[in-house]
Amino acid sequence: MGDTVKVIELVGSSTESWEDAAQNALDDADATLENINGIEIESQTADVEDGRIEQYTTTVHVAFVLQNRE
Repeated sequence: MGDTVKVIELVGSSTESWEDAAQNALDDADATLENINGIEIESQTADVEDGRIEQYTTTVHVAFVLQNRE
């Protein structure tokens, strides 16, 4: 029998970079989920103030294997 993978969407933010925003989302997911086996970057956006990026936002899809309760 094969594994079933669930995918959830999370939005991470950072004042440093889009990569850091993605890592923040993954860190939060890793604190509560088991068996994470991949992420996919869905989108990247930023808040701009006075011509400068103030906040990076990365939307990620986090995939993890569901546990069998047997």
